Amino acid sequence: MQSMGYAKLILRICVAAGFLFLWSGLALGQEGRSEDAASGSSSSEPSAEISALSELIRGLQAQVQTLNSQLGDLRMEQERASAEARELRRELDLMKAPQAVPAPNEALNPYAPPAARVSIEQPVAASSPAPPQSQSAEDRIAKLEEDQEVLEGKVNDQYQTKVESGSKYRLRLSGIVLLNLFENRGNVDNEDFPSLAETMQDNAPNASPGAFGGTLRQSQIRLQAFGPDLGGAHTSADINFDFAGGFADTWNGAVMGLVRLRTGVVRLDWANTSIVAGQDRLFFAPLAPTSLATLANPALSYAGNLWAWTPQVRVEHRIVLSEASSLSIQGGILDNLTGDGPADDYERYPSWGELSGQPAYAVHTAWTRQIAGQDFTVGVGGYYSRQNWGFGRDVDGWTGTADLTLPLGKRFEFTGAFYRGRAVAGLGGGIGQSVLLNGPFGSLTTAFHGLDSMGGWAQLKYKIRSNFEINGAFGSDNPFAGELRQYNTTTIYPGAYTRNLSPLVNFIYQIRSDILFSTEYRYIKSTILDSGSVSASHINLSLGYIF
Repeated sequence: MQSMGYAKLILRICVAAGFLFLWSGLALGQEGRSEDAASGSSSSEPSAEISALSELIRGLQAQVQTLNSQLGDLRMEQERASAEARELRRELDLMKAPQAVPAPNEALNPYAPPAARVSIEQPVAASSPAPPQSQSAEDRIAKLEEDQEVLEGKVNDQYQTKVESGSKYRLRLSGIVLLNLFENRGNVDNEDFPSLAETMQDNAPNASPGAFGGTLRQSQIRLQAFGPDLGGAHTSADINFDFAGGFADTWNGAVMGLVRLRTGVVRLDWANTSIVAGQDRLFFAPLAPTSLATLANPALSYAGNLWAWTPQVRVEHRIVLSEASSLSIQGGILDNLTGDGPADDYERYPSWGELSGQPAYAVHTAWTRQIAGQDFTVGVGGYYSRQNWGFGRDVDGWTGTADLTLPLGKRFEFTGAFYRGRAVAGLGGGIGQSVLLNGPFGSLTTAFHGLDSMGGWAQLKYKIRSNFEINGAFGSDNPFAGELRQYNTTTIYPGAYTRNLSPLVNFIYQIRSDILFSTEYRYIKSTILDSGSVSASHINLSLGYIF
């Protein structure tokens, strides 16, 4: 009985356990179904929201694309208006830009590439600052259109007063009106811009221990023309006149200077090469002291400073060695001049150099390096001319030159030049004396000999301010006295000059961009063969107006 009770108890326990297991399974199944139902309902709701968001994003993207397109159109319109405004501003600047004439005889760097000429086809950078980014594109365009209208009005005003030429290309008129008041102590070869001191006997009957006067004949007029590009080269022309060509044959004609051609050239300028043809300075002796007292002739003429305005054709080539250094090479042919006066007032006869049947030849090379933003330049040159003094009497004229530009900090600059040559009166050397002869000029047995000479000059410039400078210079020319004693000299001067030295000091003040004031003192000491020396002083007060 007891065993049957245990069996019933075990059976009841098994039934209860099975019922519990069955109940837990049913509960789990219901929870799973409820979770599946909940998850299905919740997933259907987000899918609808995502679809709505996608439509909204697509709409925003379309609007952004439209705005980008409109902004691009506005930018293109702004760039077009900016380009028009820049072009008008550039044309206005070209018309009204002040024509600053370099200080007369200024020691400019002749080896730098020519200044880039702005042509109509070349774009230029905008000179006005960019409009603030805070402004809208419409405001900026309206501002540019307003500026454009103003510039058009200014261009029309300038057009009414500009210098016109016979062609469509631009012509520029510039120059300087220069008044020189001077006082001389002693006798000189020329009152208003002297080069030599003379004895009282040589200057009779006009000899005087002192003289005072004034002149405007050192004033200059310059015309520049800018033509089209030719073979990739910028074309231009430049011609320069003064009024030191003589005097009017009338009462008080000494103050009525006649027009004189100084220089006139045509240029073809490529990036690194130039061709220059015309009448120009001596490219193998490019420097000159700074002075407002002697514009008609460069300062220290016949005192070591070679100079002449000579018809020539030359080629210039510039080689860039590095970011800070360059090399310039020049070579050309020149009219073979010997310093003679014209034989007739109207008809031209050949000079002794032109009678040789060949031109003169010259070369020059210079090395330039920038030091603290300034050019340090060393140059050397050479010149040769064959001269025929009649009856087959040939003389070889030649010279070697050296020039230096040395910056000494921001305020000081040293420049100088040296030459050694023979028969170089046509270049202003030998104090105007070129050949020596041992007998009468017309005799077939008379021998001709080229006079050897050497000379040079040096200048120290002190720039107190950008518009105020002090210049001190010294020059000397020395024909060989031994050769002068050996031969009877020609009668270029009453006596045979063996030396001419001249120191000077001047102050140049640029009151404003177009007004210059200067005062200068110059001492001249000229030595005559076996006759001692004579001296004179020249004081000059200059007032110039640049236009």
